[in-house]
Amino acid sequence: MLKKIFKVFLLVIAAIILLIYASGYSYLFRAIRLTYLKGENSSTIEDGKYFPSKIISKGQPKPWRKDDLYNKVKLTSSLKKHLEETQTTSFLVVKNGKIFQEHYLYGYGKYKVSNSFSLAKTITVLLLGKAIDDGRILNADQNFSDFYPEFSSNDFGKNLTLRNLASMEAGLDWKEDYKNPFLPNAAAYYGFSLADVVFNKKLISMPGEKFEYQSGATQLLGFAIGRAVGMPLSMYASSKLWKPLGMENDANWSTDDMGIEKSFCCIQSNARDFAKIGYLLLNKGKIDGVPLISENFINEMITPPENSYGAYGMGLWINYDYRIPHYYMRGLKGQYVIVIPQYDMIIIRLGKEEGDQKDSKNRPKETEFYIDEVLKMMTKN
Repeated sequence: MLKKIFKVFLLVIAAIILLIYASGYSYLFRAIRLTYLKGENSSTIEDGKYFPSKIISKGQPKPWRKDDLYNKVKLTSSLKKHLEETQTTSFLVVKNGKIFQEHYLYGYGKYKVSNSFSLAKTITVLLLGKAIDDGRILNADQNFSDFYPEFSSNDFGKNLTLRNLASMEAGLDWKEDYKNPFLPNAAAYYGFSLADVVFNKKLISMPGEKFEYQSGATQLLGFAIGRAVGMPLSMYASSKLWKPLGMENDANWSTDDMGIEKSFCCIQSNARDFAKIGYLLLNKGKIDGVPLISENFINEMITPPENSYGAYGMGLWINYDYRIPHYYMRGLKGQYVIVIPQYDMIIIRLGKEEGDQKDSKNRPKETEFYIDEVLKMMTKN
């Protein structure tokens, strides 16, 4: 009797496994292995080592200089408490081109890599700007169908531009949900072929008419840039960003099993090097006074179109409503590179969790909190 029950049990399990494979959800096995079987309930900032990746090679490192008051001003008690409560691993403040504050927790140090999550979206858009500068792409308003002609077969596809993708106005059938394992974010993150995920999603509304944050849009943008420049995004990022910016370390860009970079996500790097991306934005595309990316393109990135109601530009979150205007790169679980032009300052926060407070435009209140607390520290000085 027990043998029969066991056989039936095995047959049921086998049937479930076959059903999962047949329905296109085989990535769930990888997802379970990398989360629940490791004691986690979702993706983490240490996931990078479990996925294939390509190296973004550094050139000659240009280490950050330290401010005369480097770490001499104590963190405010409110800031210290928040960093601990949200399991912050890296907190860095760059003021006037020098490191003013630098703190690492939970076993992290200057060069321990951390998953960027959607900080990579900003880097992908910067590569769009560079491809335009290099003459590989005409401009941000070039049609996506110029790179993938199959998209010209209907009105939605033929009107889709690279700007629509960068500004999250693609009109894609993509629900941005990080918790539901059956929705496209999980398939793109844990799956085996990004092309199978994003190219199987249809456009369901006219591009350019509605703002909707969608990782699939940035992945499509990455496909277009890769085809335009004729090389992997990681190689292009090395040549056009990592080497000229003097990054201190190589980075790793997670890929699918076909070797395609996850342009919506997942560059494994550290706070010091992410800060250099922020510094490039702060200086309107210049590094050491030398133009690296067109200032006009940076201005487009930090100018929110009407449809986002002032919340998003091109690859950047915008908050000009606050008394201290700022914009920022943002990744899941509170990865931030916050640019505050008024104070010639960048704040980088990497960590395992994020605060849950949002403003009326669904932007995290944390960025305002970090700015306020750092300014209190500067006032103390």
